[in-house]
Amino acid sequence: MTYKINSEEEYLQVMEKVESYLQRATSGAGFQSLNHEEREELRQLSLMAEAWEDDIPLMPIKQPQTIIEMIELKMYERKLKQKDLAKLLGVSESRLSEIMKGKRSINMDFAQRLYYKLQIEPKFILEKVN
Repeated sequence: MTYKINSEEEYLQVMEKVESYLQRATSGAGFQSLNHEEREELRQLSLMAEAWEDDIPLMPIKQPQTIIEMIELKMYERKLKQKDLAKLLGVSESRLSEIMKGKRSINMDFAQRLYYKLQIEPKFILEKVN
């Protein structure tokens, strides 16, 4: 029968028990130094701890709020420099630079390139374009 961890305190108790079994196993002849019941309890405790850890929410990732932030995120994900991105999008480096600095607005042609080449969602583009 499997139990569920319901609090951080229970989780810490389970991890303490897991640690004691692991220390016994590593100081002895491996897991053979544990009897069948102990090995089974270690397995169950490990599964319970893993389930608890999987339910811990991750720190939220900052979502891009502007087209420029989204382009920068895509550049980071693909490890692209601005000149590489310009080539990928089929625009001049100076045009891309002006767009990235907010000196030039994004036209429909450029928006389509963002969608097709960088997979930026059309809805995001439409909501964020000036």
